Amino acid sequence: MQQMATVPGGEELSLAERAYRAIRDRLVMLEIRPGAPINEEQLAQSLGVGRTPVREALKRLQYERMITTYPRRGTFATDVNITDLAHISEVRQELEPLAAAQAARRATATDRTALTALHRELDGAGASGQHPAELMHLDLQVHRAIYAATHNPYLEDTLVRHDNLATRIWCLFVDRLSDMAGHVEEHGPLIEAIVAGDPDRAARLARSHVEGFERAVRAAI
Repeated sequence: MQQMATVPGGEELSLAERAYRAIRDRLVMLEIRPGAPINEEQLAQSLGVGRTPVREALKRLQYERMITTYPRRGTFATDVNITDLAHISEVRQELEPLAAAQAARRATATDRTALTALHRELDGAGASGQHPAELMHLDLQVHRAIYAATHNPYLEDTLVRHDNLATRIWCLFVDRLSDMAGHVEEHGPLIEAIVAGDPDRAARLARSHVEGFERAVRAAI
């Protein structure tokens, strides 16, 4: 029977799931740089797990286009290709508004409490002078909380994957992006619309946010 790990909130995760989330976020935040080799043994040691959970995690990450394996060469973090931005944005421009609207309709009391807590973190994020990496972690948390509030696991999985890929592009150009804190703080009105149960407003704000992200990245290139 596979060991379980407990995370904040009492949620139990398998070791493979814990390895997956940790490696995924290292790739998303470019802590594992694009094109870098993936060493199973080193990852297992750094995460304090065996190689089997790491191997299972890497299989998922290959499917999600975060890593790639070449015969006789090994496994590497995928490159961040700016030409992918248009394809990723095309998907997100359709699905992010849908997710925001469904979250506004379906969010439970627990979801609304979690989103309200994130809203408080967003307040003054720029004024507090948070490091760009902290702002990006907060951005990921907000997006993932909204996707979870849709209570549609297929929609959630799809958007998490595409948001991860979009965030890798963002991280690549973070030093050239202006008003990053403002981009993150845009989530405030979106969260308010979801918590208030206003699907139409939530959808409009979500679409505007995705379009703004693409413009900001293209301006930074």
